[in-house]
Amino acid sequence: MRLLCLPLLAATLGAETHTVQATRFFNSFDHRHPVLSRIKPGDTVVTKTIDAGGFNEAGNKVGERSNPLTGPFYIEGAEPGDAIAVTFQRIRINRNWGWSAYRLGLYSINPEMVEGLYPRKFKLGAALPDREDLVRWELDLAKNKARLRDPRSTAHPMEFDTSPMMGCVGVAAPGVFGPTSGISGPYGGNMDYNRIAEGATVVLPVFHPGALLFVGDGHALQADGEPTGTGIETSMDVTFRIELRKKARVQNPRLETRDWIVAIGSQPEFVSSLDRSLRVATSEMIDWLTRDFKMEPWAAHLLIGYQGRYDVLTVAGSMGLRLPRAALPR
Repeated sequence: MRLLCLPLLAATLGAETHTVQATRFFNSFDHRHPVLSRIKPGDTVVTKTIDAGGFNEAGNKVGERSNPLTGPFYIEGAEPGDAIAVTFQRIRINRNWGWSAYRLGLYSINPEMVEGLYPRKFKLGAALPDREDLVRWELDLAKNKARLRDPRSTAHPMEFDTSPMMGCVGVAAPGVFGPTSGISGPYGGNMDYNRIAEGATVVLPVFHPGALLFVGDGHALQADGEPTGTGIETSMDVTFRIELRKKARVQNPRLETRDWIVAIGSQPEFVSSLDRSLRVATSEMIDWLTRDFKMEPWAAHLLIGYQGRYDVLTVAGSMGLRLPRAALPR
């Protein structure tokens, strides 16, 4: 956005690149976790994430499920009331296999469909040693393909193009609350938004000094809404750049891409109806348009009413309101 170009440009002068390898992974967005690395605004981080079950690129279990996180990264100068912008320059699968749930979550279907539903159990060890409710996917890194190894369908090849994304992106949650990495909220968290991909910028409010950024839960592929409760879970090589937006007054996560801006509504009450998260996303977008784009409230309402697109981030309870950049005030 025009209003932010000059300070962001200034912050990148003298920027450094940090290559960071975590040896300890956390399962909550808690401000009390020891800092992994201190980063200045404008700096770039090159790191790795492990999969949602705790397995790294070599297939070794180095973390505990679910969604072990890499971080926290302390952003110099970040204070409550500010926002950080995390631009993902590279999100790449770094191993040749992944895993997913075996069926849709019960929150994705009507109650009458539950009767006669096939069991969650598939085969012990089919994907992870101690699980019988998962299936394994073979990942062809050269061709960017994901293929289900087992079971085999007689009607469909079950092979798809991969589309790597980050499921967990968040800062330390407000107050003394340390929410688990399985849920989301105004701090970000387990948003599971499949548009958090290479080139996307996630904007997060700051609640504690240093913001304390965590990333993790990489997916090789995920449908809108994560209806099974997982993506194709795998480990990733990740590169991101950090920017600091002083006194941004952001209340909830936002996403910026080349073509869209997105206000995100995530609920701490996971597996709940989407109406509240829709209202949160819409309210955040109104605030964004009136503060940063200087639109009158009535104009913001009408722009949303006739140009907005709602995305179901997770069937379990998160929504996004998307506006095309082409429709924004110039």
